[in-house]
Amino acid sequence: MIVPTKPLFEHSYGKYAVGAYNINNAEQVMGLFRGNLESSAPFILQISKGARSYTDKRLLEAMIRAGDEIFPDAVFAVHLDHGDEKTCLDCIESGFYTSVMIDASAEPFDENVAITRRVVEAAHARGISVEAELGQLGGVEEHVTVAEEKAHLTDPEEAVKFIELTGCDSLACAIGTSHGAYKFSGTQGLHFEIITAIQEKLPRFPLVMHGSSSVPQDEVKRINAAGGKLKGAKGVSEDEISKAARMGVCKVNIDTDGRLVWCRVHRESFRDDPENFDLRPPGKIFMAEYAKYIAHKNRVLGSAGRLEEARAFVKGRS
Repeated sequence: MIVPTKPLFEHSYGKYAVGAYNINNAEQVMGLFRGNLESSAPFILQISKGARSYTDKRLLEAMIRAGDEIFPDAVFAVHLDHGDEKTCLDCIESGFYTSVMIDASAEPFDENVAITRRVVEAAHARGISVEAELGQLGGVEEHVTVAEEKAHLTDPEEAVKFIELTGCDSLACAIGTSHGAYKFSGTQGLHFEIITAIQEKLPRFPLVMHGSSSVPQDEVKRINAAGGKLKGAKGVSEDEISKAARMGVCKVNIDTDGRLVWCRVHRESFRDDPENFDLRPPGKIFMAEYAKYIAHKNRVLGSAGRLEEARAFVKGRS
């Protein structure tokens, strides 16, 4: 069942966060649905600008529709991740997405407001929610590249003004995370004081954490043991993610970890079965391993076991 993000955020606020997982192919779609149903969790299925052009957006959307039919008990939203204005408008016009993210965070404040406001007006006219971003995460994710010296945390005072001027429905904040597999060195952590300050000024307003993969060290070790060269990769502590989920962060974006699972499964498969040339055996392993990872992450977020109460809540709001 494809649902809007707004009631999911209303239900989750202060109790758990909804996992937002990026997908690119059929194996990820199958593993994602299985993992969320195995852990009985609502979720957000994210499609990036890069994923929409990897094969063809129509093929990707068809796979998601098929997933909805194959797994009728699933409760999920369909969300555009890191869209520019043109991509957001295309997704809004398609009528398929229940929310879009406009990322104009690289622009000056006033231009970010103007772009976001135009997307909000178009989206709200179609009953679609809008996530916007203020502040900039460092790191690399597909077409999003921000040098660390240009990354900056979200200013709570600016956040209040930005939300009032744009009318956006949720806000992606820069609180110390970054994109990619190399998020931290040393003992850095999240800036919870920013979450607290924004929520004190805007009670119950949904916040979003991007760049929230944990980069499991076991995955990194296994990848490197199978020929990989991921040196110094480090992600966000799962304890900190769980804490943020209880503080009003309603959506947590996870992409890199899924890629690490894919990389580990295929590297080990090529190493351990060098005579195989069939894509299906490693594909079957990946679907099972990805489902297992998704179920684990939902337990970290607190969304595991929330499926039926979320379904009832959403239906009560429709």
